Amino acid sequence: MSETTAQRVLILVSSGPSTPARCAAPFHIATLLACMDAEVVLYLTGEGTQLARREVAETLRAVDGGEPLLHFIGQAKQAGARLLMCRQPGVAVDPQALIAELDEISSGGELAQMILEYDKVLSL
Repeated sequence: MSETTAQRVLILVSSGPSTPARCAAPFHIATLLACMDAEVVLYLTGEGTQLARREVAETLRAVDGGEPLLHFIGQAKQAGARLLMCRQPGVAVDPQALIAELDEISSGGELAQMILEYDKVLSL
């Protein structure tokens, strides 16, 4: 019997505070895929990098009265997804202002490599 390797899925998250209704979906989908044994990486890019800021993740809600975004990020992490953020040249980042759930700050070159290597790439 041969072992199958888990599908690797890269989810590009470019939605941010200006479109709150779109922000929870990437993390919800990542949770579902990770629960189905996929290897999932969420990559915050563009306005999506703001979702790694603690004050944004703790207060932004996709719907009025709904859970804060950090709830959905936590579910994705608990299911096994990794969370990366694009390094933005010339933009100072205070590590203390970032959420603990962030695994690493990554480069555009690393993103390009993942796009070429992963089985599926979703942009949400």
